[in-house]
Parts: sequence; C-alpha cells; structure tokens
Amino acid sequence: MGWYDKLFEAESYTLGNGKTVSQKFTRLPLILFLFIIGIAISVWVTGFSLVTLFTNFAGFWKIFGSMFPPKLSYFMQVWRPLLMTIQMSFLGSFFGAVVALPFAILAANNVTSNRVVNLVVRFILTVVRTIPTLVSALIATYIFGLGTFAGTVAIFLFSFSFVGKQLFEYIETVDMGAYEALIATGASPARSFITTILPQILPTYLSTSLFAFEGNVRYAAILGYVGAGGIGMILNEKIGWREFQSVGMILLSIFVAVVIIETTSQKLRKHLS
Repeated sequence: MGWYDKLFEAESYTLGNGKTVSQKFTRLPLILFLFIIGIAISVWVTGFSLVTLFTNFAGFWKIFGSMFPPKLSYFMQVWRPLLMTIQMSFLGSFFGAVVALPFAILAANNVTSNRVVNLVVRFILTVVRTIPTLVSALIATYIFGLGTFAGTVAIFLFSFSFVGKQLFEYIETVDMGAYEALIATGASPARSFITTILPQILPTYLSTSLFAFEGNVRYAAILGYVGAGGIGMILNEKIGWREFQSVGMILLSIFVAVVIIETTSQKLRKHLS
C-alpha cells in the first residue's frame, strides 16, 4: 500500500436487509489543515515576511553582479588555501571513516550482542552527530589553535559520526548465515567478520566514505570563518573588504574543485555499487 492509498480508509456497515455497504473517506482535508497550521506557526515564530524577502532580494543580484567578471589574476592567491581545504577535507574524511568502522561494529546488535555496548556506542555517535561542524571547528580552534588542524578535527568528527551511523545500520541488514556457520566451526568472531561480513559491507562503506568526502569539501570552505583555516579565511576577508571580484574568483575556484571531486567520486561509487 502506497502513501496515496493511506490517505483513504474504508468504513463498512450492514443495512437492515443484510447487505453490507462500504464507504471510503479521506484524511486529506485534515492533513492539509494541520499543514497550514504548521506553516502559520512557523511564520509567526520566525518572523518570516514575503514583503521583506522580495523588497531586499534586489540587493542579492546587485552583489552577485559585482562578482563578475571574476578577478582571474587573484587565482595565484587562491590555489594554496584551496589546496589546504581539500587536504584537510581528505584527511578528516579518511581518518573519520577509519575510526567509524570499529564503532559501527560495536553498535550493530547482530555482531556485538552486548546491549550495553550497543547503546553506549550509539549514544556517542548520536552526540557527535548533533554538534554542527562550525561549532566543533570553533571548539577545536580553542583547543588546538587557529589553522587547518582545527578544521581537520571538525571534519573528522563529522565523518566519524556520519559514516558510523550509516554503516552500523547497514551491518544490521547483512546475511549472517555464513558468519554464524564459521563461529560454529570454532573460528574467532574477528576472523568470521573479516571473512563473511566485511566483503558484504565494503562497497557500501567505501561509497559512504566517498560521499562524506564530497560534502566535506563544501563544508570546509566555510570553516575559515571561525579560524579553522583553508579558503574560508580569505573568503571572509574579501567579503569584509567588499572586494567582490576577488570573491567571485574564490567561489569559481571552489565550484570547479567541487565539480571535479564530485564527478570523480560518483564514478568511483558507481563501480563500487
């Protein structure tokens, strides 16, 4: 039964002559009413105004237009911070994915039967995942100082929680027959996992890690706003100085880098799937 069919319910009743009559009624008006009420409350709480949106939207096009043509000569000052951004994204994603694997194993209740361990590890993944990357980067700058190391730590935390969450849920869906058969023959749990379950989850694990890396390149571009290094620092500086042609060159460089990385990653993930 699809979502459309669930909007309707049938009600049957018997007439005096013994005939049964079935009548359908829809929940759609109630759902639309609740939806409209939800929108009204959201608009009231957030102070959203369509008039303000359309009135001030012209300012966006004015700033956007001042970025063109981009200042191409500024690329010589852009490529090093851009490379640093890609580097910290790669390192954070790599180490986050590596650390996520054992945590995912401990969180999966079909591999780790200890309920307490499952709950504790899942709680850790949930807590880390709820911390926004910008917040974790800001905290990291206070601990490790300004620079790309703090940004790498923030990306590591996000990748660890994201890959760990996705992976343990997938581990719980794999076929456990071969694993249980090896355990029954006296093989150790670690050897049984590597032999039977790891080949099943490896394509998804690598694909999820690549997907996290794609997103981290975009996230890392703004970590410089809190002093976490990378191209975000010069982006913040140029916006502050209203040098919008230089800002256009920075955004163009980020766009080209993200397109290349995402295209390469998508092709790799297709081979893995």
